[in-house]
Amino acid sequence: MLAVALLGALVITESTAQNNTKATTVPQAVMQQVYQEVKTPYKYGLVLVPDNNNKKMDCPSVFRQGNLWYMTYVIFDGTGYETWQSTSKDLLHWSAGTRILSFSDSTQWDGVHKAGYPSLQEYEWNGSYALQTYQQKYWMSYFAGNVKGYEAGPLALGIAYTPQKNLLRGKEWQRLPSPILTATDSTVRWWENRKLFKSTVIWDKAKTTGHPFVMYYNANGDSAANNIKTRWYERIGMAVSDDMEHWQRFETEPVVHHSQGITGDPVIRKINDVWVMFYFGAFWKGRKDAFNRFACSYNLVNWTDWEGDDLVHSSEDYDRKFAHKSFVVKYNGVVYHFYCAVNNKDQRGIAVATSADLGKSTLQFVQ
Repeated sequence: MLAVALLGALVITESTAQNNTKATTVPQAVMQQVYQEVKTPYKYGLVLVPDNNNKKMDCPSVFRQGNLWYMTYVIFDGTGYETWQSTSKDLLHWSAGTRILSFSDSTQWDGVHKAGYPSLQEYEWNGSYALQTYQQKYWMSYFAGNVKGYEAGPLALGIAYTPQKNLLRGKEWQRLPSPILTATDSTVRWWENRKLFKSTVIWDKAKTTGHPFVMYYNANGDSAANNIKTRWYERIGMAVSDDMEHWQRFETEPVVHHSQGITGDPVIRKINDVWVMFYFGAFWKGRKDAFNRFACSYNLVNWTDWEGDDLVHSSEDYDRKFAHKSFVVKYNGVVYHFYCAVNNKDQRGIAVATSADLGKSTLQFVQ
């Protein structure tokens, strides 16, 4: 009944939608409705873990093609990031993975790190969650570098692609030869002049920003703000494109940020006329944990931050240190909130929380 009530409350006319795109804030009543729709109070538990303690699994992305669900995620093995893909029939039980973005020649700009995130997903809430093709290809944004170590050295953003026939085969994706955005570009902004991290790309066919392809990504910089040195703080900003290969920064300031810590890993959904950005926060206002939040917008540029309870935070042994990095879908009336779970031993795996009680996972980290 809650979902029906929300959808009914947000049904709008075309003229109302046009007016809403000009609005710079989302009313708190609507923010509360969104929270009630997307919250997931039941933790099912771990659904994917690394096969040994020297690996860290992170950053889930989930999409549906045909009768199967697919999850991409990254694994850090002590050298750098590679991107993997697994499959599932029920969103709870996942296959062993295959690599789709692997290490390459370390002289290449992206030879050591390739942390990928599928692009152009159908973003409608309770929709198909399929990936869309553009120019007969599937697309993926990724952040990368060529210095060994955990997120070591310069990190920039790149674009990968694969022919339609290869998407579900677990084959290696092809990559554009050069990064699309770096921390040394002449157009770089004050908050992103050090490292660029996770990105998400949507296909906005209405061209709300004047461009069809819109990217959100988090980055950090060396500049001071409000007399506070913010070297490692991360914020979320925008870039836009007309062809998926050439990108330009959009707006000078970050679109979602906080005065301390990390604001990162954006994922976009749309509930009727309301855009919803799921993201994670960390180390805010004395907090030592990492947790999942959301913000809402009518125009993709001005975002109203949710100020209520976390969507997911640490509460179990398997996510005692961090419960962060959202990927959220609704299917058959149930909301699935995938996230990276980190325990006190710094083991990292993928867990899920749900809007309905689906029982408990028996999967555990390798001891």
